[in-house]
Amino acid sequence: MEATVSRYGHVLSPIRIKDVEIPNRIVRTAHGTGFAEGGIGPDFIAYHEARARGGVGLTILEIASVHPTAQGGIKAWDDSVLTGYADLLKTLRPYPMKIFQQLFHGGRQFVPPDGGPPWSASPMPSPGTGEMPLAMSVSQIDEMVAGFAAAAARVVKAGLDGVEIHAGHGYLICQFLSPYTNHREDDYGGSFENRLRFLRQILEAVRREVRDAIPVGVRISADECIEGGLVVADSIRIAQTLEAAGLIDFLNVSLGSLMNYTKVIGGNDEPLGYELPMSVPVARSVKVPAIVAGRIKSLAQADQIIRDGDADLVGMVRALIADPELVSKSARGEESRVRPCIGCNQGCVGRYGGHLGCTVNALVGREAKATVRPAAERRRVMVVGGGPAGMESARVAAQRGHEVTLFEASAALGGQLRLARLSPLRGEMGEIADWLASELAQLGVDIRLGIAADATDVLNSEPDAVIVATGSRPRRDGYQIAIPLSPIPGAGLPHVKTSWDVFVDGAGTARSAVVFDDVGHYEAIAVAEQLLNAGLHVTFVTRLPRIAPLLEPARMEGTVKRRLMPRDFDFVVDACLLAIEPDKVVVGSLYGGRPRSVPADLVVMVGANLPARELADQLGGRVPQVELVGDALGPRFLQLAIADGFKAGAAV
Repeated sequence: MEATVSRYGHVLSPIRIKDVEIPNRIVRTAHGTGFAEGGIGPDFIAYHEARARGGVGLTILEIASVHPTAQGGIKAWDDSVLTGYADLLKTLRPYPMKIFQQLFHGGRQFVPPDGGPPWSASPMPSPGTGEMPLAMSVSQIDEMVAGFAAAAARVVKAGLDGVEIHAGHGYLICQFLSPYTNHREDDYGGSFENRLRFLRQILEAVRREVRDAIPVGVRISADECIEGGLVVADSIRIAQTLEAAGLIDFLNVSLGSLMNYTKVIGGNDEPLGYELPMSVPVARSVKVPAIVAGRIKSLAQADQIIRDGDADLVGMVRALIADPELVSKSARGEESRVRPCIGCNQGCVGRYGGHLGCTVNALVGREAKATVRPAAERRRVMVVGGGPAGMESARVAAQRGHEVTLFEASAALGGQLRLARLSPLRGEMGEIADWLASELAQLGVDIRLGIAADATDVLNSEPDAVIVATGSRPRRDGYQIAIPLSPIPGAGLPHVKTSWDVFVDGAGTARSAVVFDDVGHYEAIAVAEQLLNAGLHVTFVTRLPRIAPLLEPARMEGTVKRRLMPRDFDFVVDACLLAIEPDKVVVGSLYGGRPRSVPADLVVMVGANLPARELADQLGGRVPQVELVGDALGPRFLQLAIADGFKAGAAV
């Protein structure tokens, strides 16, 4: 244990922010959960308690709105918030983790709850809603300044440990700071000093209100990553000016803005630490403790940042969503048992189901309701299929004390994740398969590879329960969602392939390809990039009105398009395939108009798969318990497959 602690001696050492001692340098920076929209309740508290128990040093709670015109998050503009804070602190105070609150107003980004126009620095339409905001009057600015100060007073009254003013990411304060969004001609626009005035007044008012009771800090974007926006030199000047005026006790440096949100929460197509080249110069420019973040996945990576003097604290949010015990496991020398964040942004940012979740951790958001409980009696459980759903179900069943045997027809575990990790920039997806395989070995699951277990094999084994996780297979019949009764003529030609074919066998001698996307997720994008990397001209055809709309909630569509558009790439939206011929594809519009011919000696169909559920049908009524999970239940996405596996493992 001592050797491990010294290995991470930098990041596990305590630090003081003003008069508050943080037990280590790991910070969960503010992030929306959706659990506090109706007030701080059991789901919100249990989510944060799991991370406190896991050894986090500091949590900055998600946005707290400071004014009735603000949308979302904790309502810090009303005294009713104090009851929720009391419940939260009652649960969290036994842990060493300190708790700060971020104060926020979204400005033009959100329509106020009363339906009125948003407030902003200047009348520039919101990139999210298209609404034209009001340019705030001086009296409205004064009202907002007072709102921040009153909210900070509630944080002190509640007994939290610190407060952070959100001045980044293109929200209200940043709309004043940035020359991109601030076109005012009064004392709040034009010069650097004028654009900084709103933030200075907020910090001055907050400090008058809280006095020396708690630390006060600010979060800024090192660079807005938009032409005409704030750049690193501007952010250094902002940070140094605020520090020189004695207005901040800590600095939290992030990246990006509403106009380039893909840089705010970069997915797995961004490198680890992608924010650091821009955030570190800002962090190094001040003497107060500084926080940096941006795809930090391990304690070793965080320790290196502290060791190099690049920051004083390190933000790790998604990694701690994936595994709340990342800190404690790593400190014990159990790094290999840390469940990896795969950077897909589907559950945490995309929020399938409306609130925070996690693709690889089915317990996120359910900490107050779901636990892995020991089984009342030990049973013999057979799992058929070694993809993510089957592996997760085997893990949970074994963790509960069952005797588990897993059969996989191929020579390796992983299922479709083995294909995903072959695609460009998606290799990280396979890390969860590696982790699951390691956990199964630790738990003593009997894994039998290269065996396609059929109904006879199952019945001969006489299991108490069977979990069928046999996955799915691509359609090859020319089916299209938009015109389901008209299979594509030519779909059976030899140059018509599936994504699975391309990832395994490549493009052969083809020089031009049509990729038909009937789904709208990452799979067709990965195929297109694979073919572009092989030197092909690619025409991307989809029935959808834009490229990969299912990536938009995860904030990954922007980076995808920036990679594709400069290349030998064309696209056709609102389209269907009318025919496939040996050297071309006839493309039609879903809304009429002339068909067009697109040259192609390779056609790749990316559509909804068919479930491989025959085994479950054959076993019906012949085994005491049969659970169907993952794509065998219904072809969907990875988050739901793993969630299925968790539920089945908990149910047997």
